[in-house]
Amino acid sequence: MKKILVLSLGILASTMTMAQSQSDPNAPRKNKKAEKKERINAMAKMEEEGELIFNKHSIFGIKLNTDGYGISYEKGKFITPRRTRLLMFELNEKKHPKEDKDAGSFDIFGNVNQYVYGKANNFYQLKGAYGYQYLIGGKSNKNGIAVSALWAGGLSLGFEKPYYVDVQNLDTQERSRKTFDEILQDPGKYGVLGASGFTVGWGEVKLNPGAQVKSALRFDYGRFNEVVSAIEAGINLEYYAKGVPQMVTVEEKHLFFNAYVTLLFGKRK
Repeated sequence: MKKILVLSLGILASTMTMAQSQSDPNAPRKNKKAEKKERINAMAKMEEEGELIFNKHSIFGIKLNTDGYGISYEKGKFITPRRTRLLMFELNEKKHPKEDKDAGSFDIFGNVNQYVYGKANNFYQLKGAYGYQYLIGGKSNKNGIAVSALWAGGLSLGFEKPYYVDVQNLDTQERSRKTFDEILQDPGKYGVLGASGFTVGWGEVKLNPGAQVKSALRFDYGRFNEVVSAIEAGINLEYYAKGVPQMVTVEEKHLFFNAYVTLLFGKRK
């Protein structure tokens, strides 16, 4: 009789547990939220105690420079809770401050074919850098911001792509493509119709090696999350072996200095 009673109570308890689980379809979701909250709290506690929280991160960036724009990718290796070793890559296009777009001809849809008067080259840079990030101040709570300082240095490979425009000979009405070096040799001979386009000139690209250093502050509002959400603001210094001809009527430069802001997003593991 006792065995039957114990068995009956066991079946009843199992049935009530199953019924409770089925009656609350949001239970798995609530459990996940609770686990995530506990994980974040545990990370905050580990940070206070000086323990290593993550091992590495992978971050992508969209960059706006005072003299252009670009994209970036970064791999980070956590050495201590406050110090991270960085490996960075960037692809940028540098603009000259005297670049102004002028109107050329109109296409069949009524759109204006624009061009930059006097532009000599499109100047792109592929950069690789090695550096460190140091945590200055951590988050006091999950809605705070972690502030880090970083510095890096490395190599920069410049790509000088000739800038072509479509022109029309004012005497013969013949159309062709010319650089402004050619056009300004006889200023009254050609009428500029518009820029030839991004794909023109790649067969004549010249390489210009250089070096670069950068320093920045990073404001991370996702410090205790696996997902990186941050804004970086800093300065960058570049030097190239040969002077860069950006504009036909402007002296070539070896040294470039700019400030930048980057929107960063990625993951920590």
